[in-house]
Amino acid sequence: MARSTILLVDDEPKVCELIRAYLVKDGYDVIIAADGRAAIEQTQRHKPDLILLDLNLPELDGLEVCRTIRKQSNVPIIMLTARDEETDKIVGLELGADDYVTKPFSPRELAARVSAVLRRYREGLKQGEQTVAGDLRLDTEKHEATYLGQPLSLTAAEFRLLSVLARNPGRVYTRLQLMDSAFGESYEGYERTIDAHIKNIRQKISKLAPESANPLVTVRGVGYKLEK
Repeated sequence: MARSTILLVDDEPKVCELIRAYLVKDGYDVIIAADGRAAIEQTQRHKPDLILLDLNLPELDGLEVCRTIRKQSNVPIIMLTARDEETDKIVGLELGADDYVTKPFSPRELAARVSAVLRRYREGLKQGEQTVAGDLRLDTEKHEATYLGQPLSLTAAEFRLLSVLARNPGRVYTRLQLMDSAFGESYEGYERTIDAHIKNIRQKISKLAPESANPLVTVRGVGYKLEK
């Protein structure tokens, strides 16, 4: 099996070398970018399997890098954030990041999160099933989604969440149920992560059919459902 390639984007050389050494030990190939512009160039050149993206970067900040990469690729992105950057976490997730790890973190914790995100992404690709819910169609083998016959561009996390809802249209899921069903019970995110991803999905659906009712519905005080 080919080694996965990780793009690590951080402007602190000592941090980069520590993380790189640990990931290489775990069997990954690691490319390092020290600023935002280099991160975008390396993504286009090397097509990494996952990106570790620090938010505080020279040239372009991490949020702008995330926004730019999401226009080109659905590669899984894990943000590296400081404890006092909760707003940035939410914005990053809304821009299409799949997960975040809060600094300071141990290399072991980061490697475990990398493994979990890659596993979820690959499992989604291997399921090989098609799910149809009204005007929504999801192909997990190709990781493709359409709404009203038009392509719906989703990140890996968004695709997994929408797949859960589409398999049981009409059922109301709490945020915790969505987290467990889409990402597993060991997922260490928090409920506002789900809100950010759902907001993204709804906006993308609305762009394809601005005049029609959005099938992704908020059930106030409970959670979310996909209308039948």
